[in-house]
Amino acid sequence: MSDFSLVDLDAIIAARAGATAEASYTKALLDAGPSRVAKKLGEEAVELAIAAVEGDRHAIVLESADLLYHLLVLLHSRAVPLHDVMSELAQRTSRSGHAEKAARKG
Repeated sequence: MSDFSLVDLDAIIAARAGATAEASYTKALLDAGPSRVAKKLGEEAVELAIAAVEGDRHAIVLESADLLYHLLVLLHSRAVPLHDVMSELAQRTSRSGHAEKAARKG
């Protein structure tokens, strides 16, 4: 099992945001703007969904990695710290999913 975490990936994305677009896909994606990043995130989500429906475990792993990467790039492009998302998830786990979902409706 790897000790690599989303925090590690987030730090790599932040570092690569300071590179040149020629040297870094991350920088090129960020330079294209949040709408391009969002489009890539959507594409990866669809690819993951297809892999899940097909039951292709290897593709699920690959597409999940792509989805998580593009999600973190999107957060970076909108200056939303990963910590804020993780804090929200931590709050949600303190109650049942049904109660949490009902609370969001109000």
